[in-house]
Amino acid sequence: MLRQLTLAKPWATLSKMGPRAMSSSSIVPQVQDTPNSKLGGRYTVTLIPGDGIGQETASAVKTIFKAVRVPVDWEQFDVSGYTTAEDLTFKQSVESLRRNKVGLKGILYTPVASTGHASFNVTIRKDLDMYASLVLCKNIPGLPTRHKGVDFAIIRENTEGEYSGLEHQSYPGVVESLKVITRTKSERIARFAFDFALRNGRKKVTCIHKANIMKLADGLFLNTCREVAKEYASSGIKFDDMIVDNASMQLVSRPQQFDVMVMPNLYGNIVSNVGAGLVGGPGLVPGVNIGREFAMFEPGCRHVAKDIQGRNTANPSAMILSAVMMCRAGLDGLDHSMIANAVIKTIETGAARTPDLGGKSTTTDFTFAVIDNL
Repeated sequence: MLRQLTLAKPWATLSKMGPRAMSSSSIVPQVQDTPNSKLGGRYTVTLIPGDGIGQETASAVKTIFKAVRVPVDWEQFDVSGYTTAEDLTFKQSVESLRRNKVGLKGILYTPVASTGHASFNVTIRKDLDMYASLVLCKNIPGLPTRHKGVDFAIIRENTEGEYSGLEHQSYPGVVESLKVITRTKSERIARFAFDFALRNGRKKVTCIHKANIMKLADGLFLNTCREVAKEYASSGIKFDDMIVDNASMQLVSRPQQFDVMVMPNLYGNIVSNVGAGLVGGPGLVPGVNIGREFAMFEPGCRHVAKDIQGRNTANPSAMILSAVMMCRAGLDGLDHSMIANAVIKTIETGAARTPDLGGKSTTTDFTFAVIDNL
């Protein structure tokens, strides 16, 4: 019997985890089980491989899922970042996600100079109100990095801020770009951050802002986070805040001080890239965009890697771990931890390492090494 995923409500409800030693659960937080998911059957998931290395990393996920016999049927749409909102494939992919509620997506390229070309990523997050971006940055044993003990979550408001898309030329050579911050959406993302911290054994939430300059916009975001923090004081979760430029410096000098970070849209995009660099690169960082009804799982660092497209050298770990997050959300019958553990073991033992990790293995080599470690 074919069955679509039914999302837990709300998505921000995450299962509390135990000690945060390195394990699959510490890399990928568990989402509340879906109702009736133990009755068997198959699940339909929207798949958008994305641009650049997307087809290669999506193929790795499909190969591993087939080896484990994950009960998933993919509705695949080869949408590109160059695809316009009027394109039939674009419309069909959005309709598919509306039906299935859950999707897995690679990174889509957004043209820089194409005025009037809407970003697929921004459009789908806004249309389906996937308001929270969650990116997980954690050291993997056996992989040398400059800093040890890195383990933090980046939570980013997805639907407003600098990505509001409200720009116009008021006079030739003069462009105004509006940054929109609302109390309602600031409070929603702040509660998401504290709920995540509470249910995943995290101890501190840090608000990243620029309220010293943008006193009204970022000031509203910061003050709203402070108000929400008071409601969680009895839970023992600490709260502090940090100006975004200082936070950038602190991340590369002493990243261990961060636990859960919550911030407006643009800062989250930048900090996610810094976080990926700290733990080994964009190929290792899983993520998800979450709303009350829909969720799109995708690598947490937005790099299409067009320079290595088609070379079979891409690291598929981020896409695989994002798929494991998807399993935790809606495939309760799957022993999803075995896949994440196999990825960790493959990297830790050096059984296969792609060039970004200092090795010479291909994407195919890495994929089959993961299968061998299942």
